[in-house]
Amino acid sequence: MIAMRARTTVLHYPRLDTVLMVEDAIKNAHDYPTRTELWKSLPKKVMYQTFKTVIDYLIDSRKIILTKDEKLMWVFADSPKARKLVEESVSA
Repeated sequence: MIAMRARTTVLHYPRLDTVLMVEDAIKNAHDYPTRTELWKSLPKKVMYQTFKTVIDYLIDSRKIILTKDEKLMWVFADSPKARKLVEESVSA
């Protein structure tokens, strides 16, 4: 069973371009960054609370995982090869 995060009051919801910027930063990282390392490396400044909301969304949607040593890892299969494999697979 998947544990859901406690919902807190959000002062500012992220825009789509912010979510995409964070996704790209995680995908294109040479090493798995921690949350703070990733936040500091973003090309545009983002409020940390907004950044945390994006990270929580990406974890809940199973696009990233948080490793035991608190590093962010992109796990979503979005390559054309993986997409083709899913499209050609037999449904159970």
